[in-house]
Amino acid sequence: MRIPSKTKVELILAGIREIRVHGIQNFSVRRIAADCGVSCSAPYKHFKNKNDYILAILHYINDQWHQVERQILAESPPSIRERLVRISVAYIRFLQENPHYRAIIMQRDENLNPAQIREKSSLSACSHRLVLRYCRAVGMPEGDRLRKTFVVRSAIYGAALMMDSGEIECTEETYEMIRGVIQREFDLP
Repeated sequence: MRIPSKTKVELILAGIREIRVHGIQNFSVRRIAADCGVSCSAPYKHFKNKNDYILAILHYINDQWHQVERQILAESPPSIRERLVRISVAYIRFLQENPHYRAIIMQRDENLNPAQIREKSSLSACSHRLVLRYCRAVGMPEGDRLRKTFVVRSAIYGAALMMDSGEIECTEETYEMIRGVIQREFDLP
């Protein structure tokens, strides 16, 4: 894995702030350059164009999440179900610990190009695979797998949004409640 230069990482972090404040539709490389105190052409030494820049931001966020994901999978028991629950709860923690990533993660696909959509989708690829593996292992029909995927993703994003709004507290008790909700979903037919 190639480690990005310090300047490239600074530009990526500034790009994340830019998207959080102005959205992808109003993403301005000129504003980012000014924020970083570099020339307007400096970002183009690291990114081919604006789309490549946004793709690099998505890749950076994915790298951050996949480091967490790999650690959880390495420390988890072999049970597919338990791995799925742990990954789901960890993803909520990741969203809470990195609120600046959420503006990008929650970005509507219509604002992204196909390469950016693929990169964004890889954030949830592991949980999708685990749901699929679990459902196949217990012989669940395809419709049930789709429903379970929907419920798990709804629990993840719903909990993150409810914590943000203050509807539920971001406490260990809340994480345990969410863990129980996801586990119970896999007790249901």
